[in-house]
Amino acid sequence: MPIYAYACASCGLKQDVMQKMNDVPLSICPVCGNETFSKQLTAAGFQLKGSGYYATDFKNSSQPKTEPACPPCASSGSCPIAS
Repeated sequence: MPIYAYACASCGLKQDVMQKMNDVPLSICPVCGNETFSKQLTAAGFQLKGSGYYATDFKNSSQPKTEPACPPCASSGSCPIAS
């Protein structure tokens, strides 16, 4: 179950509340009783560091594959096959 941060605009209470994702957000402050208790935007509780999951586990090659030039093209600079 996620933990949400709430704050009251009237009395300044800050409180973390464990709720289901589909629960209705709280609006009444448990201390002062005013309807100024609201969810706060917070940073995620984890960080992804390092080179990353994709780069270390599933990345094939860091260099793109190139096709070698055919011998006539490499020596003369023009391709007799393409013309």
